[in-house]
Amino acid sequence: MLNTSYQRRIRSTVIHSLPGRVRIRCDQLKGSDKDKLLKDIKKIAFIKNANINTITGTALLFYDGNEANLNIVEDCFNNLVIKQSYRVKKELAYEAKTNGQKICSEKGGSISRIITRMGVSLGTLVYTMARKKNVYTLTQEIGYKRLLTGPSIISLALTAPIFKSGFLSLIKTKRPNEDTLTATAILSSLLLGKDVSALVIILLSNTAELLTEYTAQRTRKSIQDMLSLNSEFAWKVLRDGSVKKVKMNEINKDDVVIVHTGEKICVDGRVVTGEGAVDQSPITGEYMPVLKKENDQVFAGSILKSGTLTINTEKSGDTTVVARIFHMVDNALSNRAPMQDYADKFSNFLLPFSFLFAGVTYIVTRSPTRALNMLIIDYCCGIKLSTATAFSAAINNAVKNGILIKGGNYIELMANSDTVVFDKTGTLTEGKPQVTNIIPILPDFDERRIIEIAAAAEETSNHPLALGILNKLKAEGWEIPTHGDNKTFVARGTVTNINEGIVTVGSKIFIDELGINTSDTNEKEEWLLAKGDKLIYVALNNKLIGLIGIQDRVRENMKKAINNLRYRGIDDIILLTGDLTEHAEIAATKMGVDSFQAELLPIDKVNAIKKLQANGSKIIMIGDGVNDAPALAHADVGISLGSKSADIAIEASDVTIQREEPMLIPDIIKLSQNTMNIVKQNFTLVFTINSVGILLSAFGVLPVVWGAILHNSSTVLVVGNSIRLLMFKTRGGKTNDSKLS
Repeated sequence: MLNTSYQRRIRSTVIHSLPGRVRIRCDQLKGSDKDKLLKDIKKIAFIKNANINTITGTALLFYDGNEANLNIVEDCFNNLVIKQSYRVKKELAYEAKTNGQKICSEKGGSISRIITRMGVSLGTLVYTMARKKNVYTLTQEIGYKRLLTGPSIISLALTAPIFKSGFLSLIKTKRPNEDTLTATAILSSLLLGKDVSALVIILLSNTAELLTEYTAQRTRKSIQDMLSLNSEFAWKVLRDGSVKKVKMNEINKDDVVIVHTGEKICVDGRVVTGEGAVDQSPITGEYMPVLKKENDQVFAGSILKSGTLTINTEKSGDTTVVARIFHMVDNALSNRAPMQDYADKFSNFLLPFSFLFAGVTYIVTRSPTRALNMLIIDYCCGIKLSTATAFSAAINNAVKNGILIKGGNYIELMANSDTVVFDKTGTLTEGKPQVTNIIPILPDFDERRIIEIAAAAEETSNHPLALGILNKLKAEGWEIPTHGDNKTFVARGTVTNINEGIVTVGSKIFIDELGINTSDTNEKEEWLLAKGDKLIYVALNNKLIGLIGIQDRVRENMKKAINNLRYRGIDDIILLTGDLTEHAEIAATKMGVDSFQAELLPIDKVNAIKKLQANGSKIIMIGDGVNDAPALAHADVGISLGSKSADIAIEASDVTIQREEPMLIPDIIKLSQNTMNIVKQNFTLVFTINSVGILLSAFGVLPVVWGAILHNSSTVLVVGNSIRLLMFKTRGGKTNDSKLS
């Protein structure tokens, strides 16, 4: 499935059209693979010919008007552009990811290698300082011979990858990068005989790199711990009833597998036989094991703590929940926040000025030492590392708490949002209708008998209200009477027959259509409706025998979550639902939302969100169902809430909360706000510390070695400040963020 957040950015406009001919403008055509796209367009049966201009971003299409109209042509064209653009985007992301891994490998990015380099540089630094009475004095060697001393050779060996990256940038892009600056500073220090300064630069640079790599590895490990099945084999039940150990790629839909105590469940499916305590924390974040028995849903990646389960496979391999989550998180770090792009562009913009300052300082003061400090002290490393580490730490923290953020860009958007829109059924409420009131109409029928008769008609139905009646019957231990076939009237009710006669269960409209008298129930109906119940009418032999009130309970902690959202700075909280106005009004009143709209179709929710956005609001949409997917995709940030969210809702959303805990909504917004606050703090620290260092160096107050210490310490400081995000705690609303204020 295409990434919906990317899909919604595709925009095309019909410039003009004639019968059988249309010209379309689409910005995504600029720089596209023209030949490949033309080939795909011409494969469409009703397209006669086509031409694409990648400079103007337009396409001219000739089509058979007898087989397709303009709307169909435009839709097909848009789908092809989306597919190609998304493919290119994935390829670029993969290339960037691969290049990043390659560069990391070349620089010795593993923690063990970094620690080794730190040990060597620290040992060399201590040895060099011990030999010198004054660390500020020059070595006795002169000229190039200063590069041949022991400390110099070690320094050059430790920074060989930096020299390679820095000077390749000059050759390939004709522009310096941060490695160019670092390499120049180290080489200049060595040529001036200030090998101690060079070693300090290397040691503190490695310290910052260690902290950054530590955060990245923590993120990767959290994802692996959460998502890794660590299973290559499964116990499959064969058709003859025997059990065979097979490879995971041999497990298909409807296969039956057996999981034993201590093993990871390797498929999504339902329990056929057996009972067991299942640890679902890798998927849902629930730390307490859950008892699973016949017909219960289980997920791949969860762990069977005790018991044995026989499971019918519904999804395996790449189609499981855990696999979908993996693909989402796998691309999360490549979706950069605008703040990260700004930091990179700004630091790249400042790079040439470091060389300029060094040149001007030398011309004015004729002091190579002061000029060297202009190269040593720069803003680039601190700015880039602090933002990247902050977003990585935030994503890592969220993953540990069962919250999947698909990119740093959504962290920034959540931090700046001012409006939250809720769906009702399954989001604001549990999505599990329960019988709340039973009112007998005829004296011969008590509550038990009314439920039993209603259950006879609803036994084969999957309607949520029918399930509420059946769950009530099971919970009380009552029995369904023997009945005949059930006849369903869509959106109205059901009819069956029992020994006493014909049973009719359904809405008031259905009951009225059948001519069943309800005139004596007005007061009871009003009382139930005032309590927020949905009414089910139960009749036997065309006589009304009882009313059943059913409600979908509000999620526990939802009211508290909404109050916390206001505390987090959310100005407007809005309810959009397809439910009836009366029920929506009751839910809105209970939750204290600012406004609500009811009886909406999915497209109506989208239009409501677009209207809010047009007025300048930054929208977070929270939903869980198929009908919420379009709204989730069009909101600035879409959040799917709960482990039972529909597949398309998870795909369309930008953030997925796997736990059934509403308090995680304000928690993740607070985490986002803290992340942006820390990024801003880092910017201030980098500019303040390094600006003071530059001024002191220009006036000759700051020696080179202390310039190196000051600059690199600022980088270590801001990276360490970003790592504080790893300590952010979410405890079902008891967020310990005192350390992050």
